[in-house]
Amino acid sequence: MSSVRVERDKDTGVAVVTLDRPERHNAIDLAAARQLGAIWREFRFDESVRAVVLTGAGGRAFCSGIDREVDVPQPPSPYSIDDPLLSIGPKANDLWKPVIAAVRGMACGGAFYLLGEAEFVVAAEDAAFFDPHTTYGMVSAYETIHMAQRMPFGEVARMALMGTGERVSARRAYETGLVSEVVPSGEEVAAAARAAEVIASYPTEAVQGTVRAVWAATEGTRGQALAQAPHLVALGNLPSDRQAELFTARRSGFRTR
Repeated sequence: MSSVRVERDKDTGVAVVTLDRPERHNAIDLAAARQLGAIWREFRFDESVRAVVLTGAGGRAFCSGIDREVDVPQPPSPYSIDDPLLSIGPKANDLWKPVIAAVRGMACGGAFYLLGEAEFVVAAEDAAFFDPHTTYGMVSAYETIHMAQRMPFGEVARMALMGTGERVSARRAYETGLVSEVVPSGEEVAAAARAAEVIASYPTEAVQGTVRAVWAATEGTRGQALAQAPHLVALGNLPSDRQAELFTARRSGFRTR
């Protein structure tokens, strides 16, 4: 069974990519990671796709990051880390067609790999954003770097450091620039698709050139920061057994702002 669904509308030029593991809060396992990479690479050569909407199935979560049941063996060097999420985003696969994320419910942790490579984000009123890494003894590196391209420094730091102790509401995410539009719950995909259809109706060369220009504005800083991430993660993470203990012990409440 596929972990990711793709629907193409050749009349509008818009494809909708849906993370389809609602029973796991659309957490990404190794199969889903491979599928996402393959989908973005396929879109590079598919001229019928001129813009993309990325969303999650089920209504409870956009994406909850990597599936905690996934076992990813790591090399012993602190300067090298294997992270299957590094290749799940469109830019990581050299796709420069515009991608709009439509978020409902939770978007947390590794979800920021995807949000960080979307052009902009449309959120349902019930969307909530948070980064649980520090709570469970893990360094938030890639996630924080991605969000630092979109949000003010203090807001990124607060979200990363507060962990599961605080969730950022859709309204607050809009105020800080992470989200570009907030819509009633259940209307986020339609709103994102409307924007995607407008963009897809314009000349492809102009659109993709503009996408590249926007990303060029931050690519140097982002690239330098991402180069530091692997050994920060390797040196700062608690052992996996201690992470599991904290995960079990800290399933307490949270507050939203």
